[in-house]
Amino acid sequence: MSWLDEVHWDKDGLVAAIAQDFRSGRVLMLAWMNREALSLTAEEGRAVYWSRSRNRLWRKGEESGHVQTLHELRLDCDGDAIILQVEQLGGIACHTGRESCFYRRYTRAGWETVEPVLKDPDAIYEKGHRHE
Repeated sequence: MSWLDEVHWDKDGLVAAIAQDFRSGRVLMLAWMNREALSLTAEEGRAVYWSRSRNRLWRKGEESGHVQTLHELRLDCDGDAIILQVEQLGGIACHTGRESCFYRRYTRAGWETVEPVLKDPDAIYEKGHRHE
């Protein structure tokens, strides 16, 4: 049995993958992986995801340069979620130019943006290619 067989892939052959800063423990983003993406992540030592919008493999940082170098992979108790402990090169994980995709906090008034843009997305991506 392969280590990949222990993952409980959903009906689309995907598993949730959470990227976490290996030093601070901060959750940076949630993405999806198929079997090939998870295998390549382990093999290459960098985050490789499955882009549902582009329907193809996506190496984090291929457009932005904000690569995620892998330090450790963990599988949860149910086998249906992966945590990648990574070093986020450039300090920006979100396509909005922020450190983390989780930059909005719920208040009784609604969602409040509580973290600054570190770099303008127009300076990171070619026009129209902002969803890394």
